[in-house]
Order: sequence, then C-alpha cells, then structure tokens
Amino acid sequence: MSNDRFYYDVIVAGFGGQGVLAIGNLLAYAAMKEGRHVTFLPTYGVEMRGGTANCTIVISSKEIGSPIVQRPHAVISMNLPSLLKYGLRVLPNGLLMVNSSLIDPKEVARNDVDLLTIPVNDIANQNGNPKLANMIALGAFIEKTKWVTFSSVFESLEKVFDERHHGLIPSNIKAIQIGAEYVKNNFTPTPVSSTGQALTLPHQGGGN
Repeated sequence: MSNDRFYYDVIVAGFGGQGVLAIGNLLAYAAMKEGRHVTFLPTYGVEMRGGTANCTIVISSKEIGSPIVQRPHAVISMNLPSLLKYGLRVLPNGLLMVNSSLIDPKEVARNDVDLLTIPVNDIANQNGNPKLANMIALGAFIEKTKWVTFSSVFESLEKVFDERHHGLIPSNIKAIQIGAEYVKNNFTPTPVSSTGQALTLPHQGGGN
C-alpha cells in the first residue's frame, strides 16, 4: 500500500473457535509493521468456543479517532449469523467476503457491494487441515484487497502465535498462500487505490 492519505476498516466475524480474532490480529500487526496507524477491537460472546466472536480493525495514514466502526469498508463473514448481523453495514461499493462453506450466497441481501465468496472450510478440508480455514480466509482477503503485504503477515505470525505454537507457522503460511491462490484463480483483483479514494468513503459521525 502506498503512503498516500487513506482510511480503511474491516469487521471480521464468526463464532468462537473459527479463529476470527487471529485474522484480525494478523492484519493489525502486519499494518503496524508497515508503519500504519492501527486499532484492533475484539468482541467476545458469552462463550468463547461456539459463541460469537468478532473484531474490528482500522488502518489509517493518520491518527485514528475511534476504534468503533458502524459502516465498514469491508466485512469478512465466517458464518450465517455474522452475515445477517454485519452484511447490511458494509458501505456501498465496499467488500463483503463470505465463507460459502457455511453461507449460501443467496442469503446476501446486497447488490451494491463487491461480493467475494470463498468456501474456506472446504478448501481447508481438501488440504488436510480444517483448523486452517481462517488462514485460508485471510489469504483470500489480502489477495483481493492488497491491504497489507503477505511478507508483513508472515513476519507477524510469531507475534500473534504463542511460542509453543511456532511449529505451526509453516502450515499457516501455506494456508494463507492457498487462500490467495484461490482468489487469484477465480476472481479479478481489486487492490486498494493508491490515491486513497477507495478508502475515504463517508462514515456516520466521528469517523466511524
């Protein structure tokens, strides 16, 4: 991403156990490595595993006034409840990415957004590790948006993962690459504008 003035935000949502917060953490750390202003706001449901989980990431070329976002530029929905809750909030012409392994694309009630349907669970299963569906999603999102570089994400894995899990980093890198390759082979890339125009859509009050 260039050094032009920009503001961009994304909500990642699903249920506990899908690795939603890991996606957000990696995006946030990668953006910080690239010298951006970043906020990361996680929200947990009553139960961690099986309950709701979501996080909001804001990245900007300037200081960020609030981490709270009402109308995001992008939403990553890992399950149907998250689509129903956040899908309508995406700004017009924004990106709505859905996990089509668990969400029927017909459930998407928008025709004014860029819809990215990725069967992340199916892809993860086909590659032998269903636990890496979140990394498939992350790779797909980065390939589609060019929001951060892959090298920054790979370097951030050691920060996000506990040291006892560092042995899993190679398999996570591979899953990210597989997600990116799926998008490259099936969708037209729409990288973030170097002018920042795609990142300065109006928000309702307080920069939210």
